[in-house]
Amino acid sequence: MAAKERTVGYDALRLEPVILIIGAEPVLAERAWARLVRLARQAHPEVQVVRLDAASYERGSLALHTSPSLFGDHRIVAVTGAEHMNDAFLAEMLAYLPQPNADIPVIIQHGGGTRGKKLLDAIAAGGWQVARIEKIKRDDDKARLVTADVRAAGRKITDGAVRALVDALGQDLRELLSATAQLLADVEGMITEDHIRDFYAGRNEATPFEIADAALAGRTGQALALARHAFATRVNPVPIVAALAAKLRQLAIVQAPGISQKELKMAPWQAQRARREARGWSDAGLGQAIRAVALADEQVKGASRDPQYAVEHAIIAIGRARRGR
Repeated sequence: MAAKERTVGYDALRLEPVILIIGAEPVLAERAWARLVRLARQAHPEVQVVRLDAASYERGSLALHTSPSLFGDHRIVAVTGAEHMNDAFLAEMLAYLPQPNADIPVIIQHGGGTRGKKLLDAIAAGGWQVARIEKIKRDDDKARLVTADVRAAGRKITDGAVRALVDALGQDLRELLSATAQLLADVEGMITEDHIRDFYAGRNEATPFEIADAALAGRTGQALALARHAFATRVNPVPIVAALAAKLRQLAIVQAPGISQKELKMAPWQAQRARREARGWSDAGLGQAIRAVALADEQVKGASRDPQYAVEHAIIAIGRARRGR
């Protein structure tokens, strides 16, 4: 076997005796696992899926489920929670690695961290497949995931619709991909921005970034109405303030002289939109708005007994700052 780690994309894993999925994005780690189960069932529709929790692992379980069956049944073993593995699992998996059962894949899911590093290193050194799923932080990476899901379904989506989805749900990758799947089920033909608007009208709730968009565009009344509706549907004030701060940071960054596209750390379409929005702001007004949101951030995180009022006060302050008052 190779002595070098064999890194494989989460969407390209194949069945083999030992597979390691290290995932900082649970929804993508789940996709990797689902792919392997699907491959196993394509080969053997009656395959049995055995689940083991590495944190509460009982001695002998691995040997029990990886031993050849007298009845010739097919199995795969899924080990979850390996980031919290107990000593029994660590010891028995290390002992199992040199001679694994070639007919029973053991799939280990590790959420990240240093627990079990000796085992992770041994799997990598053994030449087994390792899928490392990094945290998806950049909006253009999230947009690519949405587009890939749509294309995989044999469908099309406009760039504007992708941007609208990422703007609305980019803070939660699971919800973003779930919304994409729902749109694919509900919409026939090309998915457009109109479909995204209709989708949110059906959900009857306001997102933090919709509130931020309205506030920074000077639509104070609309932003307040959206915020109050969000509170009525139990949206936490903290992500609303975070969205306001994120939008203000974008406006401040694009106004910096001589800054390159790489330094912006935004997708090109985000930078273009931020530049358009920044035209309605003066430097003094932007600074005033940033200070108001910084105060609101402290208040919604415990400095105020009324965090909802803190959000509304920040929205009003943003409107005044934009108008130069």
